[in-house]
Amino acid sequence: MKKSVLITGANRGVGLALVEVYLAAGWQVNACCRRTNHASELKHLQAHTDSLTLHELDVTDHQAITALSQELADIPFDLLINNAGYYGPKSYGFGNTDADEWRKVFEINTIAPLKLAEAFYPQLIANTPGIIANISSKVGSMTENTSGGGYIYRSSKAALNSVAKSLSNDLSPQGIISVALHPGWVQTEMGGPNAILSTCDSAQKLKTVIDNLTTKQSGGFYNYDGSVIPW
Repeated sequence: MKKSVLITGANRGVGLALVEVYLAAGWQVNACCRRTNHASELKHLQAHTDSLTLHELDVTDHQAITALSQELADIPFDLLINNAGYYGPKSYGFGNTDADEWRKVFEINTIAPLKLAEAFYPQLIANTPGIIANISSKVGSMTENTSGGGYIYRSSKAALNSVAKSLSNDLSPQGIISVALHPGWVQTEMGGPNAILSTCDSAQKLKTVIDNLTTKQSGGFYNYDGSVIPW
């Protein structure tokens, strides 16, 4: 029986590369994005395989998350990858933080991963040990923050790390692993063209880390190369 993964934010960047990597590895992939009519590359992939199913999902719509979980209730998932993310405004300084944008970033980066974990918890239990991989960022590390700024995105990822840790504490007794993962500086719309990793490299390295996770590592914060990132 094929292993199954649910990936959010799957229409571009690291999310799309993760879809490609897991398909290549023989997994059944359920890929979510906000608007499937803007997901031409996913549709192209779907046309050439029976192992990919697309779902239109706004991760800030909690009723839609619940409905999708109910729709997929018979699928025992091995892995949930909370990849959907939003950076928010750039090039703002201290004193110019947009509170409305801050709320939007938190809705997508922090609240949505928890709501997805809650909704798909039964399917993960059905295939214990299930894994919840939360795509975070090194900028959410307090130790690594030596430059200041970035209040909105930094705080959302620091909060996501806390969510990942709490999920670990709550779900580890039942064999479910929850971790926060840094994908590296990747050549995406967010990372820019000068980034050191391609999306394919990042996705492959993330899969390697996920493949080798043990229950003892649950609750940790890990780099794309598997090294531990300090909180």
